[in-house]
Amino acid sequence: MKIVIVEDDLIIVDFLKTILRVGIPNSSVSSTHLGQRGVALVEKLRPDIVILDLGLPDISGYDVVKQVRTFSSVPILILSVRAHETDVVEGLGLGADDYIVKPFRQMELLARIHALTRRQDSLDEDLSITYGPLRFGQTVQDSFLGSQAVSLTKTEGQILYQLIKRQGNIISVSALSKAIWGNDYKTANSIKVYIHRLRQKFEKDPGNPSLILNKLGSGYYLGKVS
Repeated sequence: MKIVIVEDDLIIVDFLKTILRVGIPNSSVSSTHLGQRGVALVEKLRPDIVILDLGLPDISGYDVVKQVRTFSSVPILILSVRAHETDVVEGLGLGADDYIVKPFRQMELLARIHALTRRQDSLDEDLSITYGPLRFGQTVQDSFLGSQAVSLTKTEGQILYQLIKRQGNIISVSALSKAIWGNDYKTANSIKVYIHRLRQKFEKDPGNPSLILNKLGSGYYLGKVS
């Protein structure tokens, strides 16, 4: 596993490298304290995951997310002292896949990394499934609406896959969260952020969706399409 750390606190960088060396012994870790250098490392190394701080000396972590998302769908895990809900929503809304507030538990960090980087078993992921004009390419991150290609992050693609898999039937937020992140994931409310991003990519009018719908108190489902 190739990991890029973008963090300006060298103590935290050393701590992360120790955790990764013990918890993911086959990992290869590269790090930088500069956001712009981090973007360059992602483009050059094509890592399996990026661990990103928000407070960097040159550009903000938010800017790193925005720049990386112009060329890569690599999972991005934000690791920040900023605990306010608006910071979490902004990070996820820009395209990050997860958000952990410092200080953090070592096992939680490793669990989140494994959840973001695990590869779906071929028995669990049937890329031939379709729903009207919705279909996938070689991965869930390569989706199509008719002939239009739509690039998704890993988390967005997995959420869309779960919706298509149910063929218009409702899936609850807790069941959707469990399918994406596993039993120990505690921040199911972030599902709303990813649904918002999917609507921006697939809906003609994201504020008045007709494809990716929700039933209050029940969950999400795909509307009827021709």
